[in-house]
Amino acid sequence: MAANVGNSKPAPLPLDGRVALVTGGSRGIGREVSSHLAALGARVVINYASDSAKASALATGLNSRGLDGGVRAVAFQADVSDPASVRALFDHAEAAFGSPPHIVVASAGLLNAKYPALADTTVEDFDAMFAVNVRGTFLVCREAANRMPPSSGGRIVTFSSSIMGTLLPGYAAYTATNGAVEAMTRILAKEVAAKGVTANVVAPGPVRTELFMAGKDEAFVRSVEARSMGRLAETTDVAPVVAFLASNAAGWVNGQVIRVNGGFA
Repeated sequence: MAANVGNSKPAPLPLDGRVALVTGGSRGIGREVSSHLAALGARVVINYASDSAKASALATGLNSRGLDGGVRAVAFQADVSDPASVRALFDHAEAAFGSPPHIVVASAGLLNAKYPALADTTVEDFDAMFAVNVRGTFLVCREAANRMPPSSGGRIVTFSSSIMGTLLPGYAAYTATNGAVEAMTRILAKEVAAKGVTANVVAPGPVRTELFMAGKDEAFVRSVEARSMGRLAETTDVAPVVAFLASNAAGWVNGQVIRVNGGFA
């Protein structure tokens, strides 16, 4: 006799019941990560720095796709370089969804589009990149490490860059920020492992985002494409890797730097 499948319930989504917090979550790679995690069932807190309209529109769009009619995404402004602002961001996540975040993705980043040589890099530009890329990642990771309960399957994902494998001129300060993030995350992974929490780094190569395209000419883009399977990456090439690291399937992946670059580096 054939099984009666008329009343069967659909299988739960992989991240159903989990709360995800994504810094820099309203634009570029972070935007795609927010969308992808929501599509897999997570409730998402979209952090943004200044563009409230873009973040709110993303949250509205994600909520309109919800199958259960509940709130799937909220947007919250926070300066990741400010400790009080980061604490407020995590407080908001708990208030919105009734749980500390199970998944924290630190994707907020800053790049100097002038690409100066080290000798021409101003202290102001150096400090600005370290404030967001390193201090911001540190503050977000510190909050996550303190708030994620033991045995909660917590996942921390930070962002570096495949520039660490190429060391191109004009990227000295930016590359230094990525080196700091990679070292910090790999140590964090050892510190939170006993809680059942993992921490890993995603290091994309060239991705077609506003951050990457700023200040680039066509010749540079063509040279990158020649080294990257014939094209630039899209944000959709990166978000699934973050989602894997956030999933149960990645429970034994910890303290790793994963380059997502089409062979660029």
